[in-house]
Parts: sequence; structure tokens; C-alpha cells
Amino acid sequence: MSDPDHPEPASPPPTPEESLALAERAGIHRLMLPTPFLVGRVNCWLIEDEPLTLIDTGPNSGKALDELERALAEHGHTIEDLGLIVITHQHMDHLGLLEILARRSGAQIAALHLLAPYLKRFSASASADDEFAQGVMQRHGVPDEIRSALSSVATAFRAFGSSGDVTRPLRDGEEIALRDRALRVLHRPGHSPSDTLLWDQDRQILLAGDHLLDHISSNPLVSRPLSTAQHDRRPHALLDYISSLRATRELPAEIVLSGHGDPVVDHVALIDQRLRNHERRAEKILGMMGEDSHTAYELALQMWGNVAVTQAYLTLSEMLGHLDLLAENGQVRELDRDELVRFEATG
Repeated sequence: MSDPDHPEPASPPPTPEESLALAERAGIHRLMLPTPFLVGRVNCWLIEDEPLTLIDTGPNSGKALDELERALAEHGHTIEDLGLIVITHQHMDHLGLLEILARRSGAQIAALHLLAPYLKRFSASASADDEFAQGVMQRHGVPDEIRSALSSVATAFRAFGSSGDVTRPLRDGEEIALRDRALRVLHRPGHSPSDTLLWDQDRQILLAGDHLLDHISSNPLVSRPLSTAQHDRRPHALLDYISSLRATRELPAEIVLSGHGDPVVDHVALIDQRLRNHERRAEKILGMMGEDSHTAYELALQMWGNVAVTQAYLTLSEMLGHLDLLAENGQVRELDRDELVRFEATG
């Protein structure tokens, strides 16, 4: 009999290797595909069920397609066996092979309902994203030559994406019923507006896309809204992301299967750490501001130096997110002067 005054210590969380083994026993296989991006390989997840289900596709490249076919063959399958493909969010490393896989397999394509128009006309959607990003950078002080260089890179990378017809639009809270499991759809915007998680409550397994990554922080990018009703203000991606993280924290997940890297084995501890990191970064930015007003780009340069040049939109999004956090707390105000946005401390 246990002693209530001396409870037994909690069991340690499983290791990443144990988590992958647990996923394998649940019929979920990790397929790691190459990408041309700094993040490295992307995790696609194959669920052995009826229908045979693939979560994300990898980028549109011959190398990724070859490795996907080999990975499927290792589990006794071909592309033609796929019956359902689920897209977790709108980034190219997760959806690039969609058109090829859909054509060859005839599989149903499932994605957040707000993402369906985006996927149907991917090239036009990506072009609109780039135009939106250019406007954000211009309003927040990024120089013309940097914006021009980023535009060229974005246009070149667009070939790694593809279009697709969503035949199974998903809404937050609904379930995808497979033969042996039900996956609850959870819309958790922040890293992107379309972040979609799949929650297997019976097995306490969360398929999280890029919402929560073990080895790096998921960047809440300032993205063009998917809904026209949201176009009246600049998106507050970090605030959305923090709200989404807090919701995910409440799930009794045993393991989290992410879009990159190893599984997350203690999502509560990791989320708490990430939330603390955002608070500390916001405090550091506030300390940098002094009595002057600044553009977000000026603050990004001060914080990250040359990285704010080579990864201008990533660092600008990061800076804007923390300025939004400070503004929500009443510590910073936003000033719109001559089509250039500046920020100043209120204290």
C-alpha cells in the first residue's frame, strides 16, 4: 500500500527512442525526407490503418520522392496504396509532393478548411504571401535591397511546393475516423495560420506538425491571414502561438510526434520553458529600447546583428511578436508615422 505522506516518485518520461518504439507499436512510422531548407529533414508520419494514411508529404523534389518511395517500400507499401493524405500546415516542406501523391494514389486530401483555397492555387497563394511579406518588411524598416534579395529567394523556393484539391476539409474539434483509431482535429495557429494537430486520445499520441519541436523553437511567422475577415490588422503571430501552446499544454499527451527532429517526450515542461523564454526575450527587448522610438528592424539588428540581414523576415517576425507581447502588457506603444511603424516604451 502506498504511503500518502511519501508518494512514489513519478516515472521519468520515455526517451525519444522509446517514444518512436511506442509509435511503431501503434502503427505510426516516421518517414524522414530531405528538404533544401536550413531546418533539415522533415518528418512525415505513415499510419498503418484503413485507409492507409500519410501525414504531410515532404517538399516537391525528385530526391524527396525517391526517399519517400523507398521508405514506404520498407513498410510494404507503395504510393498507390495511400488512401488519405493529411496536411498539417501550409509550408512547402510539408505539402510539396501533394499533387504527385494525389494523382498517383487517388487518396483523399484532408486539410484545414481555411487552407483549401490556398492549396488549390498554391503558386498564386505563395505569390500573395510574398507580396504580403514585402509590405510588412517595408512598413517596419527593412531596406529595399534586403527586401529585393529575399523576394528572389522566395520566388526560387516556390518550386518546392505544389497545388492540391482538398477533398476532406477539416474543422477544429471534428474527428477523422480510421478503422482502428479516431484522430481529433485541433487548429493551433501561430507557427502558421493553418497549423493543424491530430490528437489520438486513446493512445495519448499527438501528431503536431511544426507546432512544437523538441530541438528548436517553432518560429511564429507573421503570415498573410487565410480568412479575408482577418485582413484589417497585422497578424499577431506570437500572441496566437502562445495561446495555442497553452491549449496544447492541457492535453494529457504521452508523446508528441513533430514535423522535424525527435518526438517531444515531456510537452508540459517544454512548453513551460518556451513560454519563459518568450517572456525573457520580451524583457530584454524592453531593456534595449530606452527613451527613443525604433523600427522593428532596427531592434532586430541590435538584437541579432547580421542574422537580421541574412534572415530578415524570420528575425523581423520574432521581433514583432515580442513587441506585440510587450504592447499587450501595456509596456510598449506602436506609432504609425509616414507609413513607417515605430515602437516606444511607455514607461
